[in-house]
Amino acid sequence: MTHPFPELLRNNAALVEAALTAMMPAAGDTQLSEAMRYAVLNGGKRLRGFLALESARLFHVPDSQSLRVAAAIECVHAYSLVHDDLPCMDDDALRRGKPTVHVKWDEATAVLVGDALQTLAFKFLADAETSPSAEVRLALISRLAAAAGADGMVLGQVQDIAAETAAAPLNLSQITELQANKTGALIEWSAISGAVLAQSDTAPLKNYAGALGLAFQIQDDILDVEGDSKAAGKRLNKDADAGKATFVSLLGLEAAKIRAKSLVEEASDMLSPYGEGAAALRQVAQYVISRDR
Repeated sequence: MTHPFPELLRNNAALVEAALTAMMPAAGDTQLSEAMRYAVLNGGKRLRGFLALESARLFHVPDSQSLRVAAAIECVHAYSLVHDDLPCMDDDALRRGKPTVHVKWDEATAVLVGDALQTLAFKFLADAETSPSAEVRLALISRLAAAAGADGMVLGQVQDIAAETAAAPLNLSQITELQANKTGALIEWSAISGAVLAQSDTAPLKNYAGALGLAFQIQDDILDVEGDSKAAGKRLNKDADAGKATFVSLLGLEAAKIRAKSLVEEASDMLSPYGEGAAALRQVAQYVISRDR
């Protein structure tokens, strides 16, 4: 029996939340463990976890394995947000409607929480429960290291910081590269993880994720202009206030919406090798550009 997409999204998010709750350090053990749980168990969309679960289901990989992969990517994503919110980065006081980690505790705690979440993710992947194959576990680890590090997300953050003081705003090609690193790299890793677990060809899912990640970022830029800060649970119009180029400032609002829709169609086309089995991944692509936060 198929489920309406919102229900499927909620069900998968609940599965990921339950896995994270069980796998995180126990609540109250230390201030660090309390802050780690606060950063991760905050009711996010679990989009990256959704991609990990659904890509694994394409290949009939058990949820018991893919949930560990989903937990790992959600830990890395949470770490990136904790560090992104720091005063030396975006200096945000709210994340999903709640005080950011450095506001609730302090900057040193926030730095260490991010560090701990990043390494915890690799611990999850290294465990034999993730896959009986050491080769598969190594592939997941090495690909995540590339996606999250100086060739991926961290590089994108460096490019984003540099854009704030650049002599001229970034052009469309430059901002596309920046966002492919900062946002797209972890989305890609999530989407291909099922194929990695199954030791199958990752190319179709990689192509899907490339279009999906770009559509996701364009929608973020759209929401930064016309979204509701209460619904988003964070400060909006940050890029405009900083004088940074965005897809909206470069393309215009309506053209950005058209581009995002085109990318979703492109992403869906990339899933043709999987037929109807990829229905959930097609639906999440539509969701990416219809969300309000």
